[in-house]
Amino acid sequence: MDPVVSEGLGQSPLYKIVKNRLLQGLMAGEWARGEALPSEARLAKRFEVSIGTVRKAIDELVAEKILVRHQGKGTFVAVHNEDRTLYYFFHLVGPDGLKRFPTSELLGFGRARADAALAERLGIARNAPVLWFRNLLKLQAHPVVFDHITVPQALFPDLDEPTLRHRESTIYALYQSRYGINVIRAQERLRARPCDPEAASILGLAPGAPILEIHRVAYTYNDVPVEVRLSKVNTERHDYLNDMGKGLGR
Repeated sequence: MDPVVSEGLGQSPLYKIVKNRLLQGLMAGEWARGEALPSEARLAKRFEVSIGTVRKAIDELVAEKILVRHQGKGTFVAVHNEDRTLYYFFHLVGPDGLKRFPTSELLGFGRARADAALAERLGIARNAPVLWFRNLLKLQAHPVVFDHITVPQALFPDLDEPTLRHRESTIYALYQSRYGINVIRAQERLRARPCDPEAASILGLAPGAPILEIHRVAYTYNDVPVEVRLSKVNTERHDYLNDMGKGLGR
């Protein structure tokens, strides 16, 4: 996997090739979650490029939230935990503008086959086996998010209801720690909708009350989709806050 100079001749910039080689190592499990990467000097020697080229490749991976730098300690594989979920993937705030970590309740689990629309969003074959589960999130005892989540069974072959129910941390942390799947970004589409009777009952709303409906696709390395999620959000007491660009100067 090492020298990249000849590979870069007449093709992509060297730092892009180094970045891709680092991604290959991450996908292959060369560096586990939370593990430090070798120093920039060691990586430069390994790939036979300058330290500046390695630094530029790592800069992009940090900006993409795949790696994280700790001052004076080095560069590490990002770990999914409650703080990371709050910062990147959970956007509800109360009237005071503060984010609080929600409690989670598993409402159901099952198996199905992907229809054409779901198969396209997950990048799998039509009728491929999928796992689905429904989750309720509460903030300060108030139900706020009713999730319906679907994942390809091929990526999570032994995932079952007890594993989900008794996980130690977040769902994305479970994906990473048990299956080596690191969710690095998510694409969301939002719209206002009237609440259907089932969601109304779960969220403590009147049928037809306005809710925020969020369609999310979560991706791992190389833009591979790993999860489709439909969230129905009770915004009576909470706002959806996306603080775009926060932290980019850090």
